[in-house]
Amino acid sequence: PPHPSAQPQPGYNADPYAYAASTPYPAQYYQYPRGYYPPQNPVPMQYQAPYDHRGGSYMGNANWGGYPYGAMMHPAPEPVPYIEHQQAVTVKNDVNLKKETLKLAADASNPGKFSVNFTFDANVAGRMTVMFFAKEGEDCKLTPMKENMQPSVTVPFEQGTGQKFQQPPGSGISFFMFEESELLHVGEAGIYPLAVKAEAFPANSNDGSQNTQITLAVFEKENEEYHVRVVKQILWVNGMRYELQEIYGIRNSVNNNSVGTSDAGKDCVICLTEPQDTTVLPCRHMCMCNSCAKVLRCQTNRCPICRQSIERLLEIKVNNSTNE
Repeated sequence: PPHPSAQPQPGYNADPYAYAASTPYPAQYYQYPRGYYPPQNPVPMQYQAPYDHRGGSYMGNANWGGYPYGAMMHPAPEPVPYIEHQQAVTVKNDVNLKKETLKLAADASNPGKFSVNFTFDANVAGRMTVMFFAKEGEDCKLTPMKENMQPSVTVPFEQGTGQKFQQPPGSGISFFMFEESELLHVGEAGIYPLAVKAEAFPANSNDGSQNTQITLAVFEKENEEYHVRVVKQILWVNGMRYELQEIYGIRNSVNNNSVGTSDAGKDCVICLTEPQDTTVLPCRHMCMCNSCAKVLRCQTNRCPICRQSIERLLEIKVNNSTNE
């Protein structure tokens, strides 16, 4: 072939392929040996280059609509969400009714009547009041709406844990006196079929303030028998109303008194090494340690148990001391 008269000038190349070099070839690269004829359709060079996941092409292709040669565009990092830290308020409850023990028992001396019994703990002495069809008013005051049909009963109690309460004979409820719809549901005006008010009177209180816990419940009917189902528990302390919520999984942390135990359900569900001390709100699953909870909040913001959105995180330090 004839010797090229001049070097190719830089400009637009009609060749649909891009080669490895980004500048025009030197003159000696265009010197072909005698008897060699270059192919009419040269094969583009396939060399290692960043791969475009969008188009599936290498950077050796001029039709690739991705990043410029020799540079990769990295997405900007997402900003870390702002997490507000607040100090939780610890409220001491002087009297506590264990809601899982609230049950009905037949009154042996009065056929057709059923009395309320349960187990409770009290740090100080106080009184226990059982009301039927009660309505909550201001300052956690309960008003019985059917006092003439089913009178309330008040019983004093002493200090102690694991105490058994049983309604006095003859003061129980007769279900045949009321409509079934009144017993199984909360009334439209906020009337609860059963209310138990536990009042504690601290001895060192000079202003006469009291610590009150209110348990509100409805009845359930199964196999022609009535049972109790707790709807909510309210705590009234120093003029403030708190609605108690159960934390799922806190029993595992409270009962984990031994060091180095590997019982299931006591360790963080993510790292499986640290103990559970953080509760997810509003679902109330205590399933993570504090370190994993902070990382999870910045990544998925979902509860690892129920996949509900995380609004707040509550870190709880459980005192496993046998003295308290």
